[in-house]
Amino acid sequence: MNPFLEKPKKVEDTFMNFKEMYPCAYNKCDVDPYTKARIILMNGTETEAIFFSHNFQRHFQDNDLRRELALSRRVNQQMQKLLICLKPIEENILEHTISYEQLAVDLTSRLAKSEPDVNVRNALNFALLEDFDHLYRYSDLLELEYGILPEKLVGGYTEIMPGRPTIAHHRFPFDTVNIPITKDAPLITKLHTMIITAAEQQTMNYYMNVGSFYTSEIGRKLYQEIAMVEEEHVTQYGSLIDPNSTFFEMLLMHDYTECYLYYSCFMDEKNPYIKTIWECFFEKAVSKLHKSVELLQKYEGKDYTQVIPNGEFPELLTLGPNIEYVRDVLAQTVNYTQLLETYIPVEQLQNNANFCIYQNIVTNNNDVCIVPSHEIIEKYIKINGMDYRYETCINPIPALQNRCMDNTTIGRCKNC
Repeated sequence: MNPFLEKPKKVEDTFMNFKEMYPCAYNKCDVDPYTKARIILMNGTETEAIFFSHNFQRHFQDNDLRRELALSRRVNQQMQKLLICLKPIEENILEHTISYEQLAVDLTSRLAKSEPDVNVRNALNFALLEDFDHLYRYSDLLELEYGILPEKLVGGYTEIMPGRPTIAHHRFPFDTVNIPITKDAPLITKLHTMIITAAEQQTMNYYMNVGSFYTSEIGRKLYQEIAMVEEEHVTQYGSLIDPNSTFFEMLLMHDYTECYLYYSCFMDEKNPYIKTIWECFFEKAVSKLHKSVELLQKYEGKDYTQVIPNGEFPELLTLGPNIEYVRDVLAQTVNYTQLLETYIPVEQLQNNANFCIYQNIVTNNNDVCIVPSHEIIEKYIKINGMDYRYETCINPIPALQNRCMDNTTIGRCKNC
């Protein structure tokens, strides 16, 4: 599939009325977990496109250009509004959060397994273990406060057990910046950096905004803590994107990424109703892509092939279980942290490293009891005798196998 060869509609012919814009929500009791994950992913993709378009507008004075951006942005807005309303009213904040973290785990795994750039793959694997641990922390909160088994929400496709402990995720800002890719990076790598940044940004935005609406103090604290980690992830992933691309080149890449993802969703989707949405939105994305081609030519005198030489989609994105892959990454890198642009075992840090200094600040000189992600597991164990997990077999890390004690040293303390 090459979206540049498709015959597009005019962008203004893709507007929806309010009846079209408000969909039938999925049934939370029987929806496939990966259908929910795709909806969250595409909501994040639209939100990123909207944010980028607003930023683009603020850097140019040409009102003809700004009108064209506003035109495409309105279509993005309508698509985003429909996607967000696919979530049913009766699905609570925390249930929806489990889907966010399942997406983070299985999307990151899927991208990492097919990523040719070692630096990008290392970044994906590093943050993977952190989102994996977030799924575990939120799951214990869900079972504790609602009595809902998270393993049913993830369909048994994704394990729920400790990864790199969340307490170890809090790093000094200098240690969250990566080396960016270049213009000659493979197309799949460019797509991966765009996709994962949008997905993690959506998670960051969700936690930033819904945390204060949660109904218990411990839950509010957990959202606050993990929202801080998601900001680190957005910095890590966003810094991978090629910084030398122009606004017009980036607009083209945003629209191409949308086309790629909607077509991937369409080919991967099993729900007939949702599948028609992906097909419709692919057509809308194609219209916007062809408009970005026009703008690139008009304002920079460039053909789209100077940005994307071969418009054929690479291997399409599919979502599915990644249990063995996550276990392998966990076994090999659980004790890693980031030092500037590198990933190293925590025992290799100097005692005065920025990571250690920042850890002392956020944990109040190693008072781990104030850290919400630790507090929730300790509370669950106190009430139930052991933590909540969904494991296909025992955790590959011996120090994480004890279900009666939460580990706070792995990835954080030397000689742990």
